[in-house]
Amino acid sequence: MTDSSKKITKILFICMGNICRSPSAEAVMQTLVKQQGLGKEIYCDSAGTLDYHRGKPADVRMQKHARLRGYELNSISRPFEYDDFEMFDWIITMDEDNYQQIKWFDQSIIYADKIRRMTDFCNTAQVSEVPDPYYGGNQGFENVLDLLEDACQGLLEFVTLKKHEC
Repeated sequence: MTDSSKKITKILFICMGNICRSPSAEAVMQTLVKQQGLGKEIYCDSAGTLDYHRGKPADVRMQKHARLRGYELNSISRPFEYDDFEMFDWIITMDEDNYQQIKWFDQSIIYADKIRRMTDFCNTAQVSEVPDPYYGGNQGFENVLDLLEDACQGLLEFVTLKKHEC
C-alpha cells in the first residue's frame, strides 16, 4: 500500500442552511463508509452556504425521516469557510445555487476540480439537484433520502476508484 492510498479522503457536503440535505448526505455516506469498513479511509462533514442555523442540529423533521431509515443526523450546522477548500478533497453541493456559491468562493479557480454536484453521482435517479425539503411535506424529506442513498452509493464508488488510482 502506497502512502497516497493511506491518506484519508475528506468529503464535505454543502446545502444552504446545513440542517436538512447536507447533514443527511453526511449521515448516509458515513453509514455506507462504515458498512464497507472504510471508516479509517473516508471522513465526512457538512456545511451550509449561509450561517443562519450555525450551532443548531438538523431539522427535526429531517432527523425523524432519517432515523426511520437507520441514519442518525448528529452534525451541528456550520457555514462553509474558505479553509474548507484546503481541508477537504471533495466538496459536494446539493443544488445549482449551492454549486455556484461555492464556486464564487473559489474566485481564483484553484479548487474547481474539488467542487461537484451531488446528483452527478446518482446511479438511477436522473435529476439535476437534491431539492430543499424545508418548506414541503413528508414526501420531500423521503425524496431527499432516496436521492442521497442513490448518489452516496455512486460517490463512494467514485471516491474508492480515485483512491486506488493514486
